Amino acid sequence: MPVIKASIKDLRKSAKHRAANRIEKDRFKTAFKDIIKLAQEKNFAEFKVKLPVVTSLIDKAAKNHLLHKNNASNKKARLARLLAAHAA
Repeated sequence: MPVIKASIKDLRKSAKHRAANRIEKDRFKTAFKDIIKLAQEKNFAEFKVKLPVVTSLIDKAAKNHLLHKNNASNKKARLARLLAAHAA
């Protein structure tokens, strides 16, 4: 445990940030898993509806450094490939 007053405040602040980051990361992960499941079930009507929402969550996660920007790009490309495979 920190002894210095500023370190105690930093510990409090980092705990708050960690909690907020976990909520955002969980929200993104759940949405991503759900949309992948829709693709596996061949439910592309709902997939198309949820795609912009999930893409937005991926971008927000990358913006807040919860995901690396390249990882976010790979995830969006994966979703685009799934949609393109269905269209073909």
